[in-house]
Amino acid sequence: MSADSRPQAQKDPDLATRFPTAYTVLFLLIVFVAALTWIIPTGEYERTMNEAVGREVAVPGTYQAVEPNPQGFVDVMLAPIAGFYDPDSYAANAIDVALFVLFLGGFLGVVNGTGAVDTGIREAMRKLEGHEIWMIPILMTLFAIGGTTYGMAEETLAFYSILLPVMLTAGYDTITAVAVILIGAGIGVLGSTINPFATVIAANAASIPFTKGIVLRFVILLGGLALCIGYVMAYAQRVKTDPSRSVVAKQHAAHKAYFLGGDDEQTHSSTLTATQSIVLVLFGLTFAVMIWGVSSQGWWMARMGALFFGSAIVIGIVARMGEKELTSRFVDGARDLLGVALVVGLARGIVVIMNKGLIADTILHSAAASLGGLGELAFINLMFWIEAAMSFFVPSSSGLAVLSMPILAPLSDFAGVGRELVVTAYQSASGLVNLINPTFAVVIGGLTIGRVPYHRWIAFIWPLLLLLTIFITIALSVGTMI
Repeated sequence: MSADSRPQAQKDPDLATRFPTAYTVLFLLIVFVAALTWIIPTGEYERTMNEAVGREVAVPGTYQAVEPNPQGFVDVMLAPIAGFYDPDSYAANAIDVALFVLFLGGFLGVVNGTGAVDTGIREAMRKLEGHEIWMIPILMTLFAIGGTTYGMAEETLAFYSILLPVMLTAGYDTITAVAVILIGAGIGVLGSTINPFATVIAANAASIPFTKGIVLRFVILLGGLALCIGYVMAYAQRVKTDPSRSVVAKQHAAHKAYFLGGDDEQTHSSTLTATQSIVLVLFGLTFAVMIWGVSSQGWWMARMGALFFGSAIVIGIVARMGEKELTSRFVDGARDLLGVALVVGLARGIVVIMNKGLIADTILHSAAASLGGLGELAFINLMFWIEAAMSFFVPSSSGLAVLSMPILAPLSDFAGVGRELVVTAYQSASGLVNLINPTFAVVIGGLTIGRVPYHRWIAFIWPLLLLLTIFITIALSVGTMI
């Protein structure tokens, strides 16, 4: 997937005709949320520091109306910039993620320049011939483990450029590659068990141990993962048997040209050289160190970006690249992912508008009022849909937990529902919506890297969303009766 092998003039035939780009969709959502700030009454809860959560949380019963702050033209134009860095709203900042994406792109540009990945993929496919389908359950399970244990999300952006050419070479399409990563990690977050950014924060905000309700969450995790693996495997097999059944069939040739550099198998050597083998070892080691750092050392975007930057330099030296070639390939690689970095800021700009427009607490207050006086089954199922609706505007799982749990969890006491079920309903709803949420940078970023139009992703995933919704609803309902 070297940058100089991609045909610049070739365009995906479906991208520009039927549906606006991700950038337009996100900007229109900023405009829509800004319009809501002129319509929805403004209000705020008082907030206090919750030491267990490590953040300020809303105090139940303290909601009061405040002076409106409708967001106008200037605010809309500033929102994408503020989405990258807004000193008044740390939760909305995206500059660290955007810079990580650029350093990741630079790293991939250097690696691709060695030809090691292209050659390695061809060798791996020869060895896997006839058994490629088993990559799907193995990889989805690994991503789900990352999702359920430490909330793997933005980190998945690093894996798309690896898996896309692998799946295309195996005879599948870009949707398959995106689904393995996005749905794999997403179902793990949906069925979070010990995820500190969802389950633990939500449980602490709800004043219960995070282990309470873990059995039901394991059921949702394993059942949901089985549904997702079966769905993606069935789709992938259909595409391999008949490529015209791909939901991105019109773009398949363009995708192969972009990610595989066309049909020229001679661009790089057909067998791995000693240098390329070392590069692949360093390549894999880089991702192993990233996973170790995130899962056990508390790393975030700055350290991950530094890791990829350092690895790019080491690989450039091993491959005997000169200074000019190394820097050129790094910059070209970063340029390839510039669009993804811009998407991150646009997506977070929506949250900036909602926070500055002072409508988030009003929406939460209205949701709390709608839950009063309901029976157990009605309460938990309405709670699920309320959290799903709020997830659209607050895609951050930790942000949604801190916002909603202190207010909504205590209401379960009056309905006779355990607070652990409220936590499970919250994380299930958040995880489900974030498989398609256009305000979630991980979704739009992954689709952008995979060159998958948003509407084609919806065409692919909606039956699975329906199956997961039914499964989660049954699980929550049974949980209230046990």
